[in-house]
Amino acid sequence: MSNDRMREQLAFLAEIDALKTIVRQSPLANRSRRENSAEHSWHLAMFALVFADDATVDTARVIQMLLVHDIVEIDAGDTPIHGEYDPKAVEARERAAADRLFGILPEDQAANLLALWQEFEAAQTPEARFAKALDRLQPLLLNTLTGGGTWAENGVSEADVLARYGPTIERGSTALWRHARTLVERHFADAGVDRG
Repeated sequence: MSNDRMREQLAFLAEIDALKTIVRQSPLANRSRRENSAEHSWHLAMFALVFADDATVDTARVIQMLLVHDIVEIDAGDTPIHGEYDPKAVEARERAAADRLFGILPEDQAANLLALWQEFEAAQTPEARFAKALDRLQPLLLNTLTGGGTWAENGVSEADVLARYGPTIERGSTALWRHARTLVERHFADAGVDRG
């Protein structure tokens, strides 16, 4: 391995340490604070590992996508699912971030990580659809474990949750969606809040 290659790799690894500073809306299950994007990515990789037996996908590729999917948030920031935003502006910011951040790496590795990120974003392969499903499932689970979490904070109804999470999770795994839907229905029934 050349010194230049290793220097570029170390520079990238140092740069992505900043993902630990990107605070998301989702609270930790113990409600002590909000999670950061690095924790979210690690948690999703564990979701993929745990649910590997339930999916007919290349689990290693899913984990790779989940580990890189939010790196762009270092430059572009996190876009909460329950907020108002311009999808085209977010896409442009994230693409510029991907080009800059992955571009720190040696060319072959930059191309590989950019391809993984693009595959995740496009959600056309079974692996990407499963990864996207897990990316929706994890905050859904955290919200049900924290008395509504971001749903309560943002006035999100059961119908909103089903519309915003359901199609993506179901497209990646009907089994996971069946269980997640039960969690959502139980949460809103127990909370006695707007199901509308």
